[in-house]
Amino acid sequence: MKRWLPLLPALLITVGLFGGGLLLSFLQSLGYAPALGQTTLSVAAYRTLLADHTFWSSLGLTAWVATASTALAAVFGTGLALALHRAARGSEATGSRLRFLAGLTLPIPHLVAAILTLLLLSQSGVLSRVTLAAGVTTGPQDFPALLYDPHGLGIILELVWKETPFIALNVLAVLTGLDPRLQDVARSLGAARSTRFWQVTLPLIRPALLSSGVLVFAFTLASFEVPALLGATSPTTLPVLAYRAFTDTDLSTRATAMALSVVIAALGGLLIWAYVRAQAAGRLR
Repeated sequence: MKRWLPLLPALLITVGLFGGGLLLSFLQSLGYAPALGQTTLSVAAYRTLLADHTFWSSLGLTAWVATASTALAAVFGTGLALALHRAARGSEATGSRLRFLAGLTLPIPHLVAAILTLLLLSQSGVLSRVTLAAGVTTGPQDFPALLYDPHGLGIILELVWKETPFIALNVLAVLTGLDPRLQDVARSLGAARSTRFWQVTLPLIRPALLSSGVLVFAFTLASFEVPALLGATSPTTLPVLAYRAFTDTDLSTRATAMALSVVIAALGGLLIWAYVRAQAAGRLR
């Protein structure tokens, strides 16, 4: 019990704010809105969602965007971490500079990053004008439509760009602490570079890679600003769908908006619970 006492203030604030907000959202998703004269609890909002094709399309798009962006960020992040680690072994000064450059995107808010992506990759953006000036395209219509794509390509590009350094620096922290003699022993036994990665390096960095991936997946699952700016109007992701329902002039859609919020929170919570259970069972080691 004593070891939890230093964490008690933070836990109370977190549980009070997050738990209280989640409880209120759940009650409102059941139709509890005294200000509107609604005090009878009902699961009508959830029935409406389950019968709505738009909800399932949004759920599929949200799962696709979160899975694709997390997988790509994990692959690129691992590659970046290995490159930074190799550079640091060659020269510590060079490695420090490269780590600093790799982390420059971390403090940039996703809203700002989404606007930068919009200015860079839209059909009237910077890259489109560069290709026009270079004679590669004859106009904005020839530049590929990377944004507002129904498959969320623009959303995925922005999320991968932002989350790759996050995963890379977490994996790099583990790589830095590994005993270099492990690689030397594997090399002396005739293991090729690819074999050393799959058989030696990957098992050792897997916990950091998985924990970072879970955080990235949970974040992208609930990301609002990026799909709101870069995604198609239909289908859209669950957070954007919830926002539209919440800001609708028809106040009866508030319960649907809160039901969507509860679904998003439940999906994220289920993912983290499954990860913690698997880790406790030793399956991720």
